[in-house]
Amino acid sequence: MIADGWPSRPSLTTPDPADLHEALAELAENSITHAAMEASSHGLDQFRLDGVKLQAAGFTNLTRDHLDYHGDMQAYLAAKLRLFTDLLPEDGVAVINADCPVAAQVAQAAGSRRVLRFGRAGAELALKDIRPDSHGQVLDLDVLGHSATIRLPLAGTFQAANALAALGLVIGCGGNALAAINALESLTEIPGRLQKVADKDSAPIFVDYAHTPDALETVLTALLPHATGRLLVVFGCGGDRDPGKRPQMGEIAARLADIVLVTDDNPRSEDPALIRAAIMTAAKGAMEIADRRTAIRHAVSLLRQGDVLVVAGKGHESGQIVGAHTLPFDDAEECRQAAGGTP
Repeated sequence: MIADGWPSRPSLTTPDPADLHEALAELAENSITHAAMEASSHGLDQFRLDGVKLQAAGFTNLTRDHLDYHGDMQAYLAAKLRLFTDLLPEDGVAVINADCPVAAQVAQAAGSRRVLRFGRAGAELALKDIRPDSHGQVLDLDVLGHSATIRLPLAGTFQAANALAALGLVIGCGGNALAAINALESLTEIPGRLQKVADKDSAPIFVDYAHTPDALETVLTALLPHATGRLLVVFGCGGDRDPGKRPQMGEIAARLADIVLVTDDNPRSEDPALIRAAIMTAAKGAMEIADRRTAIRHAVSLLRQGDVLVVAGKGHESGQIVGAHTLPFDDAEECRQAAGGTP
């Protein structure tokens, strides 16, 4: 739970029903009238959100993830579609990423409910143009037939899509469209989600939670326009998770980044050397540095003006899972220390 005056509670992405309803009741008792939550595929499949009265629901994307739980992409999509077929009331509003390959299937699942489509191919919330710079990006929008130009203080083109998703949800819940558009200019970074944590020689350093092929490609593609020099990436893959994504992520990193450093990321019970080897099979020209702290420090030492560095995979996490133990480790703090403490 994240709000002014409210502490963040350790929890599953979508809490179990008892914890979720306790939190919602506490918010209501304190005169908080609106709440937003993430509906994870696990939570939807396990009926954790059943019983919550929704006004609007958003669909951002469908990428390869959680196949260790769902088994295949069809089951993964089916779990996500429950949000629209089973949980969103008939008078609710479905907010859908029109640029997602399964957008038509999501719209079909929404049935007769009102639909707001956002993105480059969006109708109601159209993204007409993006102009990135060192401070974020300028967006040209068409919102329900009205043109607007705003400065979004966040890096990465996918942040523009996320901002439009949030805008659609606010409108879907009855919020004022103009006020919501203007509020986008005051957004701040979410910890661990393309979060700028330091600078070294005028080169920005980001951390991001990207731990799937699509997420890594999205982050690297999003940062490319911000780099007038080289794009560097440090990443690994988690142990006891879908092994098929390892060479995919290696190929993506090698294709999009100028310098790639492959390192460890929550190896859990697996041999981390074997995980790195699987990534390296498709990461032509990459450097392999097992120790994550050493990899980060080496990447930072390579930076020069115009470069951009992203350390991907862990984002907001504060630990490295090795075997049965979680060792303290914070990518953001490691980046700051490597850069000399520069905020």
